[in-house]
Amino acid sequence: MSSNHPHAVPNLISEHGVIGDMNTLALVAQNGSIDFLCHPNIDSPSLFCGLLDPQRGGEFRLWVDKDGLKFRQIYLPDTNILITRFLGDSGIGEVSDFMPLDGSGRIVRRAKAVLGDMRFSLLVSPRPEYGGAKPEIRPIQGGCAVSWRREADGVRDEVHFLTSFEFEIQGEDVVGHRDLRQGETAYVVMCPNREGAPPLNRDYVACAFTTTRDFWHRWVAQGSYPVYWRELVVRSALTLKLLTSARNGSIAAAGTFGLPEVVGGERNWDYRFCWVRDSAFTLYALSRLNYFDEAEAFIHFLMERVTEAGNGTDSGLHIMYAMDGAERLPEVTLDSLSGYDGSKPVRIGNAAYQQRQMDIFGEFMDAVYISTRARGKPSYAVWLKLSRLMDWLCANWHLPDKGIWESRGPDREYLSSRLMCWVALDRGLRIAHNESLPADIERWRTERDKIQRTILEEFWNKDLGAFTQYKGGKTLDAVVLLMPLVKFINPRDPMWTSTLDAVRRNLVHDCLVKRYLNTEEADGLQGEEGAFTICSFWYVEALARTGYVAEARLLFEKLHAYANHLGLYSEELSSSGDHLGNFPQGLTHLSLISAAIWLDRALNSASDDPANFHHQMIEDPDGVY
Repeated sequence: MSSNHPHAVPNLISEHGVIGDMNTLALVAQNGSIDFLCHPNIDSPSLFCGLLDPQRGGEFRLWVDKDGLKFRQIYLPDTNILITRFLGDSGIGEVSDFMPLDGSGRIVRRAKAVLGDMRFSLLVSPRPEYGGAKPEIRPIQGGCAVSWRREADGVRDEVHFLTSFEFEIQGEDVVGHRDLRQGETAYVVMCPNREGAPPLNRDYVACAFTTTRDFWHRWVAQGSYPVYWRELVVRSALTLKLLTSARNGSIAAAGTFGLPEVVGGERNWDYRFCWVRDSAFTLYALSRLNYFDEAEAFIHFLMERVTEAGNGTDSGLHIMYAMDGAERLPEVTLDSLSGYDGSKPVRIGNAAYQQRQMDIFGEFMDAVYISTRARGKPSYAVWLKLSRLMDWLCANWHLPDKGIWESRGPDREYLSSRLMCWVALDRGLRIAHNESLPADIERWRTERDKIQRTILEEFWNKDLGAFTQYKGGKTLDAVVLLMPLVKFINPRDPMWTSTLDAVRRNLVHDCLVKRYLNTEEADGLQGEEGAFTICSFWYVEALARTGYVAEARLLFEKLHAYANHLGLYSEELSSSGDHLGNFPQGLTHLSLISAAIWLDRALNSASDDPANFHHQMIEDPDGVY
């Protein structure tokens, strides 16, 4: 199904901003194109995905129709309202994009001639069901309706595009134009459902803009932000909030699927699902900013899905879920899409849902620990499930698995899993003690201490002078950077400082850090990936905690230069600084928040009382990752 309009050109991952309503999100390119939108939810089939195939993926574009313009994008401060500006010698036009937070699933786009008279153009090229369904377009009062048959159940779906543009239907596209005098505006609104909706006109657009702006301003105002790098941290927090589900309490790992970790390679995954690990890390970052409602919603989401642990290797807790809590996420290939810059296969679903990943207990219990410190003890019903999980973990923490990076190679005893099993039991013990809750304290403590000994004795490689990726291995993994962050080891312990030196020698290039070196296809996949951005921020924080604050600050500032024009990050960075992998990625933004808060504390502590600096660093009152 080809789209022959002249604007079917690829955009780079980094050339996008993101808008959303905490049910789904859309990527808006600097040229005014929405070239990625899944409808109606973030893990639903796409309606537009020109980012993955400019010819067949479709787009929803609103732009100033003139050659030689410069593009600029900004966010309205402290909001997720995106403003795209078109600047030329004869004037300035802008498009404001946002999604109201009323559950309507609408996308509101407003064009304005800011300076001079401007001609705006509109192109709607819907390509539903990942480009696999044929859209039928018909005119309706005030706009047009797009309908198609859903592949999953054969039911017809429909969305409406209501607009003040004059337009015509050209096959499977809608094309419109509007000449605006200086100060005039025009609009187009995508409406999944018109039933009970207020009339769409300029007054609605203005009211929706104000209501959406006020929502985000109130949310930001509830937070406590660091003195240094406030704007970066606010943008990261707003991005994480967009990945949360207002309906379910689940949290998506990223907003997209199929964007490559290596251009032209096979590492193209679907991240539009709720990983326990990523969600727990997200809750930690938000809690550092004084947001706790998200933690309560997620814990409720997860506790509804934890089943009774059996006698075998099934803990009753899955590593990931669909955003509505579904457990099966079969991985399939979309042969109809050419892929970003020709990167195939394009995958949806994620076969990792069938993996065993023992680290998830640590991240989750860390999030529960943070929540209890802020909101008090969990309910007795929740604690029963948590304590049963800890009892299961006591008997099974030694099991080999796929590790934190979801290896497609053989099961191993990974450091990441062993470390986070220690965290799980440690946080469980703290909760039980602090909140006077019933637990098998002696057993939990005994197994926690056993785990500690196995890490210190069985994962240490004296030739490498570092803790290794897995038991008995010779591979270094950036996950070791978590060891002081989760308070497993003193950052001035000789074993740790030696490990940090090994990381610096083997995985660090300036401020960019690789996850690991893929020796002998250790992860079961071909090719080397780019620098993993979360590891780069882990490295910054580990340096600061070890006392190298000046170096950490410099590298943190350098990492800012790799953000896109709006302060957003994808999963990885190439050697040339190109964004790779799914976008925006939660792990990167949450690790930025954690590093910024730690550096802010370090810099303020050092300026207040240099003599007490190291003491204050060690006695971190929020000493959990």
